[in-house]
Amino acid sequence: MQGQFRHTFSRYMFFLPALIFVLIFMIYPIVYNIIVSFQDLTLMNLKTGGQFIGLDNYTNVLGTATFSVALKNTVIYTVSCIFFQIVIGYLLAVFLNQDFPFRNFFRSIMLLAWMTPLVITGSLFTWLFDVDYGVINYILTSLHIISEPVNWLGQQSTALTAIIITNIWIGIPFNMILILAAMQSLPKDVYEAATVDGSNKLQTFWHITLPLLRPQLLVIIVLGIIYTFKVFDLILIMTGGGPVNATTVLPFYGYQLAFVNFNFGESGVVATVILCILLIIASIYLYMMKKEEVQ
Repeated sequence: MQGQFRHTFSRYMFFLPALIFVLIFMIYPIVYNIIVSFQDLTLMNLKTGGQFIGLDNYTNVLGTATFSVALKNTVIYTVSCIFFQIVIGYLLAVFLNQDFPFRNFFRSIMLLAWMTPLVITGSLFTWLFDVDYGVINYILTSLHIISEPVNWLGQQSTALTAIIITNIWIGIPFNMILILAAMQSLPKDVYEAATVDGSNKLQTFWHITLPLLRPQLLVIIVLGIIYTFKVFDLILIMTGGGPVNATTVLPFYGYQLAFVNFNFGESGVVATVILCILLIIASIYLYMMKKEEVQ
Protein backbone atom coordinates (compact mmCIF):
# COMPACT_ATOMS: atom_id res chain seq x y z
CA MET A 1 0.00 0.00 0.00
CA GLN A 2 2.79 2.38 0.90
CA GLY A 3 4.67 1.51 -2.30
CA GLN A 4 1.57 2.22 -4.39
CA PHE A 5 1.15 5.59 -2.66
CA ARG A 6 4.76 6.51 -3.42
CA HIS A 7 4.32 5.51 -7.05
CA THR A 8 1.15 7.61 -7.38
CA PHE A 9 2.72 10.54 -5.53
CA SER A 10 5.80 10.49 -7.77
CA ARG A 11 3.62 10.66 -10.87
CA TYR A 12 1.74 13.68 -9.52
CA MET A 13 5.06 15.36 -8.71
CA PHE A 14 5.90 15.34 -12.42
CA PHE A 15 2.53 16.96 -13.09
CA LEU A 16 2.96 19.61 -10.37
CA PRO A 17 5.36 22.00 -12.25
CA ALA A 18 2.99 22.21 -15.23
CA LEU A 19 0.05 22.82 -12.87
CA ILE A 20 1.92 25.60 -11.04
CA PHE A 21 2.87 27.20 -14.37
CA VAL A 22 -0.74 27.16 -15.61
CA LEU A 23 -2.06 28.58 -12.34
CA ILE A 24 0.49 31.41 -12.13
CA PHE A 25 0.81 32.44 -15.77
CA MET A 26 -2.63 31.59 -17.17
CA ILE A 27 -5.41 31.14 -14.63
CA TYR A 28 -4.36 33.92 -12.24
CA PRO A 29 -4.00 36.64 -14.96
CA ILE A 30 -7.39 35.71 -16.42
CA VAL A 31 -9.14 35.81 -13.05
CA TYR A 32 -7.38 39.04 -12.07
CA ASN A 33 -8.34 40.67 -15.39
CA ILE A 34 -12.00 39.75 -14.87
CA ILE A 35 -11.90 41.22 -11.34
CA VAL A 36 -10.27 44.42 -12.64
CA SER A 37 -12.98 44.80 -15.29
CA PHE A 38 -15.47 45.42 -12.46
CA GLN A 39 -13.28 48.05 -10.75
CA ASP A 40 -12.55 51.73 -11.26
CA LEU A 41 -8.80 51.14 -11.61
CA THR A 42 -6.76 53.94 -13.15
CA LEU A 43 -3.24 55.30 -12.86
CA MET A 44 -4.35 57.57 -10.01
CA ASN A 45 -5.45 54.74 -7.71
CA LEU A 46 -3.20 51.95 -8.99
CA LYS A 47 -1.30 51.63 -5.69
CA THR A 48 -4.31 51.81 -3.38
CA GLY A 49 -6.50 49.55 -5.55
CA GLY A 50 -9.64 50.16 -7.54
CA GLN A 51 -13.16 50.49 -6.19
CA PHE A 52 -15.83 47.99 -7.22
CA ILE A 53 -18.28 49.72 -9.56
CA GLY A 54 -20.26 46.76 -10.92
CA LEU A 55 -21.10 46.83 -14.64
CA ASP A 56 -20.26 50.52 -15.18
CA ASN A 57 -17.08 49.72 -17.12
CA TYR A 58 -18.98 47.33 -19.39
CA THR A 59 -21.67 49.94 -19.99
CA ASN A 60 -19.11 52.64 -20.77
CA VAL A 61 -17.00 50.50 -23.13
CA LEU A 62 -19.60 48.42 -24.94
CA GLY A 63 -21.72 51.48 -25.64
CA THR A 64 -18.97 53.47 -27.36
CA ALA A 65 -18.68 53.87 -31.12
CA THR A 66 -14.99 52.96 -30.94
CA PHE A 67 -15.79 49.51 -29.54
CA SER A 68 -18.30 48.87 -32.33
CA VAL A 69 -15.76 49.91 -34.96
CA ALA A 70 -13.04 47.80 -33.33
CA LEU A 71 -15.31 44.74 -33.18
CA LYS A 72 -16.32 45.16 -36.83
CA ASN A 73 -12.69 45.63 -37.92
CA THR A 74 -11.65 42.56 -35.93
CA VAL A 75 -14.29 40.36 -37.58
CA ILE A 76 -13.49 41.63 -41.09
CA TYR A 77 -9.76 41.32 -40.50
CA THR A 78 -9.95 37.80 -39.04
CA VAL A 79 -12.38 36.32 -41.57
CA SER A 80 -10.54 37.83 -44.57
CA CYS A 81 -7.11 36.71 -43.39
CA ILE A 82 -8.18 33.16 -42.50
CA PHE A 83 -10.03 32.65 -45.79
CA PHE A 84 -7.20 33.76 -48.07
CA GLN A 85 -4.46 32.20 -45.95
CA ILE A 86 -6.12 28.77 -46.08
CA VAL A 87 -7.06 28.95 -49.77
CA ILE A 88 -3.63 30.15 -50.93
CA GLY A 89 -1.91 27.88 -48.41
CA TYR A 90 -3.82 24.89 -49.78
CA LEU A 91 -2.91 25.73 -53.39
CA LEU A 92 0.76 26.06 -52.46
CA ALA A 93 0.58 22.80 -50.49
CA VAL A 94 -0.81 21.01 -53.56
CA PHE A 95 2.02 22.45 -55.66
CA LEU A 96 4.77 21.58 -53.18
CA ASN A 97 3.33 18.10 -52.71
CA GLN A 98 4.36 17.28 -56.27
CA ASP A 99 7.67 15.62 -57.08
CA PHE A 100 10.00 18.11 -58.79
CA PRO A 101 13.64 19.24 -58.42
CA PHE A 102 14.52 21.49 -55.43
CA ARG A 103 11.14 20.81 -53.83
CA ASN A 104 12.55 20.88 -50.29
CA PHE A 105 14.41 24.11 -51.04
CA PHE A 106 11.21 25.87 -52.08
CA ARG A 107 9.44 24.56 -48.97
CA SER A 108 12.15 26.11 -46.80
CA ILE A 109 12.05 29.42 -48.67
CA MET A 110 8.29 29.67 -48.19
CA LEU A 111 8.73 29.58 -44.41
CA LEU A 112 10.81 32.77 -44.39
CA ALA A 113 7.71 34.99 -44.43
CA TRP A 114 6.38 33.32 -41.28
CA MET A 115 9.77 33.20 -39.52
CA THR A 116 10.56 36.88 -40.06
CA PRO A 117 9.85 39.01 -36.93
CA LEU A 118 6.65 41.04 -37.22
CA VAL A 119 8.55 44.26 -36.53
CA ILE A 120 10.61 43.73 -39.67
CA THR A 121 7.61 42.59 -41.72
CA GLY A 122 5.49 45.54 -40.61
CA SER A 123 8.26 48.04 -41.40
CA LEU A 124 8.86 46.41 -44.78
CA PHE A 125 5.22 46.59 -45.84
CA THR A 126 4.96 50.15 -44.55
CA TRP A 127 7.61 51.07 -47.10
CA LEU A 128 5.97 48.94 -49.81
CA PHE A 129 2.62 50.70 -49.28
CA ASP A 130 4.13 54.19 -49.07
CA VAL A 131 2.26 56.74 -51.18
CA ASP A 132 5.34 58.51 -52.58
CA TYR A 133 8.01 55.84 -53.14
CA GLY A 134 6.24 52.56 -52.44
CA VAL A 135 6.89 49.64 -54.78
CA ILE A 136 3.21 48.62 -54.86
CA ASN A 137 2.07 51.99 -56.18
CA TYR A 138 4.90 51.95 -58.72
CA ILE A 139 3.91 48.52 -60.05
CA LEU A 140 0.18 49.34 -60.18
CA THR A 141 0.73 52.66 -61.95
CA SER A 142 3.19 51.07 -64.40
CA LEU A 143 0.59 48.44 -65.30
CA HIS A 144 -2.05 51.21 -65.59
CA ILE A 145 -4.22 49.51 -62.97
CA ILE A 146 -4.41 52.80 -61.05
CA SER A 147 -3.97 56.26 -62.54
CA GLU A 148 -2.27 57.87 -59.53
CA PRO A 149 -0.55 56.64 -56.33
CA VAL A 150 -2.87 55.48 -53.54
CA ASN A 151 -2.27 56.45 -49.92
CA TRP A 152 -2.86 52.88 -48.72
CA LEU A 153 -2.11 53.44 -45.04
CA GLY A 154 -3.30 57.04 -44.83
CA GLN A 155 -6.96 56.78 -45.82
CA GLN A 156 -9.87 54.99 -44.20
CA SER A 157 -11.00 53.08 -47.27
CA THR A 158 -7.71 51.22 -47.85
CA ALA A 159 -5.83 51.12 -44.53
CA LEU A 160 -7.48 47.94 -43.23
CA THR A 161 -7.06 46.28 -46.63
CA ALA A 162 -3.31 46.96 -46.52
CA ILE A 163 -3.08 45.42 -43.05
CA ILE A 164 -5.05 42.37 -44.21
CA ILE A 165 -2.75 41.88 -47.21
CA THR A 166 0.28 42.07 -44.93
CA ASN A 167 -1.08 39.50 -42.49
CA ILE A 168 -2.13 37.17 -45.33
CA TRP A 169 1.47 37.23 -46.57
CA ILE A 170 2.68 36.39 -43.05
CA GLY A 171 0.21 33.56 -42.42
CA ILE A 172 0.32 31.71 -45.75
CA PRO A 173 3.47 29.64 -44.92
CA PHE A 174 2.02 28.53 -41.58
CA ASN A 175 -1.15 27.23 -43.20
CA MET A 176 0.75 25.78 -46.15
CA ILE A 177 3.12 23.68 -44.05
CA LEU A 178 0.30 22.30 -41.87
CA ILE A 179 -1.89 21.45 -44.85
CA LEU A 180 1.09 19.92 -46.65
CA ALA A 181 1.86 17.71 -43.65
CA ALA A 182 -1.79 16.64 -43.51
CA MET A 183 -1.89 15.89 -47.24
CA GLN A 184 1.21 13.70 -47.05
CA SER A 185 -0.46 11.54 -44.40
CA LEU A 186 -3.51 10.78 -46.58
CA PRO A 187 -3.79 7.19 -47.90
CA LYS A 188 -2.67 6.96 -51.52
CA ASP A 189 -4.72 3.87 -52.34
CA VAL A 190 -7.92 5.93 -52.07
CA TYR A 191 -6.68 8.28 -54.81
CA GLU A 192 -5.60 5.34 -56.97
CA ALA A 193 -9.09 3.84 -56.66
CA ALA A 194 -10.66 7.22 -57.54
CA THR A 195 -8.45 7.46 -60.64
CA VAL A 196 -9.49 3.98 -61.73
CA ASP A 197 -13.16 4.94 -61.27
CA GLY A 198 -12.63 7.95 -63.55
CA SER A 199 -12.93 10.78 -61.01
CA ASN A 200 -11.62 14.15 -62.15
CA LYS A 201 -9.53 16.46 -59.94
CA LEU A 202 -12.51 18.50 -58.75
CA GLN A 203 -14.47 15.39 -57.76
CA THR A 204 -11.39 13.94 -56.04
CA PHE A 205 -10.90 17.15 -54.06
CA TRP A 206 -14.54 17.51 -53.04
CA HIS A 207 -15.33 13.88 -52.20
CA ILE A 208 -11.95 12.57 -51.00
CA THR A 209 -9.39 15.22 -50.09
CA LEU A 210 -11.73 17.63 -48.30
CA PRO A 211 -13.47 15.00 -46.11
CA LEU A 212 -10.14 13.41 -45.18
CA LEU A 213 -8.59 16.79 -44.37
CA ARG A 214 -11.60 18.09 -42.41
CA PRO A 215 -10.22 17.31 -38.91
CA GLN A 216 -6.85 18.89 -39.71
CA LEU A 217 -8.51 21.89 -41.36
CA LEU A 218 -10.62 22.48 -38.25
CA VAL A 219 -7.45 22.61 -36.15
CA ILE A 220 -5.75 24.95 -38.65
CA ILE A 221 -8.78 27.27 -38.76
CA VAL A 222 -9.05 27.49 -34.96
CA LEU A 223 -5.32 28.11 -34.55
CA GLY A 224 -5.47 30.72 -37.31
CA ILE A 225 -8.44 32.50 -35.73
CA ILE A 226 -6.75 32.65 -32.33
CA TYR A 227 -3.46 33.84 -33.84
CA THR A 228 -5.15 36.44 -36.07
CA PHE A 229 -7.75 37.63 -33.55
CA LYS A 230 -5.10 38.83 -31.10
CA VAL A 231 -3.20 40.97 -33.62
CA PHE A 232 -1.57 43.99 -32.03
CA ASP A 233 2.04 44.56 -33.08
CA LEU A 234 1.30 44.73 -36.81
CA ILE A 235 -1.34 47.43 -36.25
CA LEU A 236 0.96 49.39 -33.94
CA ILE A 237 3.85 49.36 -36.41
CA MET A 238 1.96 50.12 -39.62
CA THR A 239 -0.93 52.45 -38.73
CA GLY A 240 -1.22 52.93 -34.96
CA GLY A 241 -4.94 52.15 -35.25
CA GLY A 242 -5.61 54.99 -37.67
CA PRO A 243 -6.64 56.77 -39.68
CA VAL A 244 -9.69 57.64 -37.57
CA ASN A 245 -9.84 54.14 -36.01
CA ALA A 246 -10.01 52.53 -39.48
CA THR A 247 -7.58 49.81 -38.37
CA THR A 248 -8.40 49.72 -34.66
CA VAL A 249 -9.12 46.14 -33.57
CA LEU A 250 -10.12 44.87 -30.14
CA PRO A 251 -6.61 44.02 -28.83
CA PHE A 252 -5.29 47.41 -29.95
CA TYR A 253 -8.32 49.17 -28.43
CA GLY A 254 -7.60 47.42 -25.13
CA TYR A 255 -3.98 48.57 -25.36
CA GLN A 256 -5.08 52.16 -25.91
CA LEU A 257 -7.39 52.08 -22.90
CA ALA A 258 -4.68 50.62 -20.66
CA PHE A 259 -1.48 52.38 -21.74
CA VAL A 260 -2.72 55.58 -23.40
CA ASN A 261 -5.79 56.44 -21.32
CA PHE A 262 -4.49 54.50 -18.26
CA ASN A 263 -7.96 53.14 -17.55
CA PHE A 264 -7.18 49.56 -16.60
CA GLY A 265 -10.76 48.72 -15.64
CA GLU A 266 -12.12 49.51 -19.11
CA SER A 267 -9.15 47.76 -20.70
CA GLY A 268 -10.07 44.68 -18.68
CA VAL A 269 -13.52 44.80 -20.23
CA VAL A 270 -12.06 44.57 -23.74
CA ALA A 271 -9.77 41.72 -22.69
CA THR A 272 -12.72 39.87 -21.15
CA VAL A 273 -14.77 40.29 -24.32
CA ILE A 274 -11.87 38.87 -26.37
CA LEU A 275 -11.61 35.95 -23.95
CA CYS A 276 -15.34 35.21 -24.24
CA ILE A 277 -15.24 35.30 -28.05
CA LEU A 278 -12.26 32.94 -28.18
CA LEU A 279 -13.93 30.60 -25.67
CA ILE A 280 -17.02 30.47 -27.88
CA ILE A 281 -14.84 29.65 -30.90
CA ALA A 282 -13.00 26.96 -28.93
CA SER A 283 -16.31 25.48 -27.78
CA ILE A 284 -17.59 25.32 -31.36
CA TYR A 285 -14.34 23.62 -32.37
CA LEU A 286 -14.64 21.02 -29.60
CA TYR A 287 -18.25 20.35 -30.56
CA MET A 288 -17.35 19.85 -34.22
CA MET A 289 -14.41 17.58 -33.33
CA LYS A 290 -16.69 15.50 -31.11
CA LYS A 291 -19.17 15.30 -33.96
CA GLU A 292 -16.36 14.14 -36.28
CA GLU A 293 -15.40 11.37 -33.85
CA VAL A 294 -19.00 10.16 -33.65
CA GLN A 295 -19.21 9.97 -37.44
